[in-house]
Order: sequence, then C-alpha cells, then structure tokens
Amino acid sequence: MKIKAYQHKVHYYETDQMGVVHHSNYIRWFEEARLDFLEQIGVNYAEMEREGYISPVVSIQCKYVNTTRFGDHVYICTKLTKFNGIKYTVNYQIFDAKTKEIKAYGESSHCFINKDGKLVSLKKGNKKYYDILVAAVDNEIEEIA
Repeated sequence: MKIKAYQHKVHYYETDQMGVVHHSNYIRWFEEARLDFLEQIGVNYAEMEREGYISPVVSIQCKYVNTTRFGDHVYICTKLTKFNGIKYTVNYQIFDAKTKEIKAYGESSHCFINKDGKLVSLKKGNKKYYDILVAAVDNEIEEIA
C-alpha cells in the first residue's frame, strides 16, 4: 500500500517574530502526519482509544535541516519502520512542497497500553490492529508532486 504524504500549510501562530517556524511545531506535525498515516492504513485512532488501546510517545527526535517560514507548504512523509505487537517506530521527513528541499526529519517510538497504563500486545489483544500494522511496516510513500 502506498501512503500519501501529509500536507501542511504553515500558519502564522506556528512562527516566531521573524516568521520562522518554532522548533516545537515540527513535533506537532509529526503527530498530525502519524494520525493521518494510521487513517490511511485503516486505523482510526479515536476508535482505538474507545476500544481501550492508547499509544503514548516513548521517545521522539527531530533533526532540523532548513528553515521553514510562515506561508510555506510542506509535505510530511511518514514510514512505519518497526512493529513487534507492543512497540512501533515511525520515521518522518518534512519537505518543502515547492522546492522539495528537506526541512527536517525525525523518528518517534510508541507503545500500546491499556487504560490502566499496562503494556498491551496487539497480537494477543486485537488481531485486527495487529494485522493492519504488520502489513504497513516499510510502507511505500507516494511520490510528492
């Protein structure tokens, strides 16, 4: 399955006085892109939470490469690189929509827990989500236009 890159327009409130995107917003964009990715593969995160599965961030990192400014449009390419039923890792690349210049890249790791905060294995607890995520590892990303 090919995944479409998530597109984001940089809003004024995401920038500092110089019109440059504040570094914390890249992490928010990772989350937006991750939720979009999950929807594309057939996992509705709100529904997953209603079913008792929560997926907190275990770690996250971002490497800032080039400045992003107010009014820019960016694509965030999201790739699921690891999943073992309990934990998963997602890689991100942020590109300028016009120039295709890399703006930032990073990675986040997550786990699945229940509402009591206990680790949960989707392989044992929810085969539907487990199968969807296994099939999505190393997904292909559609070429950005």
